[in-house]
Amino acid sequence: MIDIQIDLNLPKQGVYQQYRRYILQKVQAASLAATDVAAEKGKSGIRRAMSGAGLGRLGQGIGSTSDLRRNGRGHRRNEFDFSASGIVYARGSERTRGAIESYTAGAEIRPVRGRWLWVATDEIPARAGRYRMTPALYRANGFEKKIGPLVEIKGPSGAPVLIVHNVGVNAAGKKRQAKSLTKRGAPRKGQIEQKSIIAFYAIPRTARTARINVSSILADVQAQLPSLFNQAIAGG
Repeated sequence: MIDIQIDLNLPKQGVYQQYRRYILQKVQAASLAATDVAAEKGKSGIRRAMSGAGLGRLGQGIGSTSDLRRNGRGHRRNEFDFSASGIVYARGSERTRGAIESYTAGAEIRPVRGRWLWVATDEIPARAGRYRMTPALYRANGFEKKIGPLVEIKGPSGAPVLIVHNVGVNAAGKKRQAKSLTKRGAPRKGQIEQKSIIAFYAIPRTARTARINVSSILADVQAQLPSLFNQAIAGG
């Protein structure tokens, strides 16, 4: 949260009263404008950092708002005690918010269903549509026909792996090119036959290290608040 609080207690008598109200209105309007701009800067800074860290469009899950946008008034406890705030927040689906939290705060990822997390190898597509490939998505999206059915075996470490028997792989060694054999049992053009490939391997958990320092980005924006406030006063 990006916050400005004002406690303006000027003389209340005579010719000062009207001027005091005018100044207070200017200060309140500038506070609302400054925190609104600061929230937008914070959102943009986090989005740029995510893009620079190779997180694709995940930054679109960062939003911002402010008292200026929500009610245009800020918060008043009395005529002279006023606060204005801007907020940067994570939005979108639970999956998106969870990913943002992982990349900004770090997280240990555990399986939700079953004992294992399944990781796709570079023999098969990494994604099914917008989602990271999983055995369930592999089956649901027809890859058992495009490549072959998954067969579970025990791996060298004792953890299971899912393999596919009798497939074609790229003859030049390109990754993620596995395809089923033809009806005659021959590899397709540009491919060679392979008796089996590992499609997924299982792990009990994994850790995701934070890649974006949100606190540093927002601290930099907060340091700009006096300048933003002065610009708003001058422009008003």
